[in-house]
Amino acid sequence: MDPLETEAKLQFIRWGVAGPGRAAARFAEGLDAVVGAWLTAVWGRNPDKTHAFAQRFRVDTICDTFDQLLSTAVDAVYVATHPDTHAELCMRALAAGKHVMCEKPAALNERQLKKVLKAAARYDRLFMEAMKPPFFPLYTQLREHLGIDPVGNIGFVRAGHADATLAPDYPLHFRELGGGSIMGIGPYEAFLALDWLGPLKRVQSMGRLSAGGVDNFALFQTEHERGMAQLHTGLDMLSRGDALLCGERGYVTIHENWWNPVRATVRYIDGRIVELDAPFQSTGFNYETDHFCELVRWGKRESPIITHARSLGMARLLEAARKQIGVRFPQE
Repeated sequence: MDPLETEAKLQFIRWGVAGPGRAAARFAEGLDAVVGAWLTAVWGRNPDKTHAFAQRFRVDTICDTFDQLLSTAVDAVYVATHPDTHAELCMRALAAGKHVMCEKPAALNERQLKKVLKAAARYDRLFMEAMKPPFFPLYTQLREHLGIDPVGNIGFVRAGHADATLAPDYPLHFRELGGGSIMGIGPYEAFLALDWLGPLKRVQSMGRLSAGGVDNFALFQTEHERGMAQLHTGLDMLSRGDALLCGERGYVTIHENWWNPVRATVRYIDGRIVELDAPFQSTGFNYETDHFCELVRWGKRESPIITHARSLGMARLLEAARKQIGVRFPQE
């Protein structure tokens, strides 16, 4: 088919953004690399930031309220506000007939997420939690490589990241916003463990809380159907952001930062070493967004990669880890 004819037949996806912060900026920048999608509307609580975002990314419609955003002619909404509002905004968008991609974590807890998924089913709309790593070229290449030249059954995952560079007014420091290192960093680690080891069986965690009641550092060990994981998150220390996948015939290092994966080293028990290198384009957000747009075009209501069950598993793991060390949100 002629490329121009293909483009003419492509269903264009119009996006609205709720919450013009750092994640939304990377989403908007990445959207330029997605064929057949563009950003048409934005809403945020801070008018100055919202107008600056609209000017930077050439957004035509600036909305004063979230309801105004939902009344515009957008097909999908990217929810990138603080976690305390994710569930509410997702349900309102779904009820308005919009498809929704929500920044991680998709909700404060499993109970909230179940309500979101119930709304998605009721209003017959696509809902997907934004979890970018599995869509990156390196992650796909690694999966394909291990399918051909395996290291055995992956039975242990180690991953973690701690970032002490965040300013005191950064949202992760505030309990009322759904903050803490487990909620801010932990979704990536939870995804990795569940992706390679299967459903969760149990969690053991320990941590250190801030004066504001969020976890400044947390270490949580998890047992899954196919193995165990050791994960850590932190806001007051620095650590490497690499990840380790271990099997009986070798192990894989996904080099930092593993959630924006570019390089991996596979070491085998026979001494062989395989280096994988797959740079990503744009911000990396473009890959999950492109996947989401294709699902909309095909009339799908659930991603086969970030399934609803996977999101529920992540919510269950994170909730158990933080509650064991005493982190509870006012909304709970």
